[in-house]
Parts: sequence; structure tokens; C-alpha cells
Amino acid sequence: MQTQAAGKFTISGWNEQAYADEDSGDAVKMTQADVTMTFEGDIEGNGRVLYIMAYLSDKAASFVGMQRVVGRLGDKSGSFMLQTQGTYGENMAQATWSVVPGSGTGELVGLRGEGGYTAPEGGNVDWTLTYDFES
Repeated sequence: MQTQAAGKFTISGWNEQAYADEDSGDAVKMTQADVTMTFEGDIEGNGRVLYIMAYLSDKAASFVGMQRVVGRLGDKSGSFMLQTQGTYGENMAQATWSVVPGSGTGELVGLRGEGGYTAPEGGNVDWTLTYDFES
């Protein structure tokens, strides 16, 4: 039986650095960002994600990320990994994510699911996750 989870997260740290030579003449600026966040709602806990980003301009980017979430999902505690894919444009990030199969620990062993988030620049981020557990 699938459960719909929702809430917000706030970014508590953002360390972004270029990892491709910006002077190489490439039209795309490539960066990596180590980001920490605090989850509220149906997930209570902390997350840390490493994003790889490709800026197509100062106002548009595409990104992927791997994130570990540690805390509680509903009434179960443990940790799990989320794989993320998204875009940034017009002062808004939008992404989809899915639980990495086999990544659940503690009471979250067997977790599977997918969802995403919408993140206005400078604001709290609304997220969703539809999940269940392997039999």
C-alpha cells in the first residue's frame, strides 16, 4: 500500500565549486555543490546531497544529485538515499527524485518510492514522496 508523504525542507549549507575549466571555451559552466538540509513534515531529519550542475546561462541550469536522508519517515526511523534530477530557471528549481533501491537502513529497509520538490529561490522547499516497502 502506497503512502503519500509531504513537507518542507530548508537549506542549511551550500558549498558550490566549479569543477570544469571555465576558461576552456565551453558554453556550459559545470559545478558541484555539497548541500545540507533539514526536513520537516512526514520526514523529520537531515539530508546531505551532492549535486552536479550544468549552467546553460546565468539563469538556467540542469542538475543531478545523490542524497542521504537520516531521520524518521512517518513512524519509522533509519536512513535512505534519493537520486535526483532537475532543472533551474526563472528563479525556481524543480526536481524529481526516487529512492535508491536497497538503500534503506534501520526500520526503512525495503523502502521504495518517488516524488520531487519545487524550490523557489530563497524560500522553503515543498517536497513530496510516494512510498511503500518491498514485501
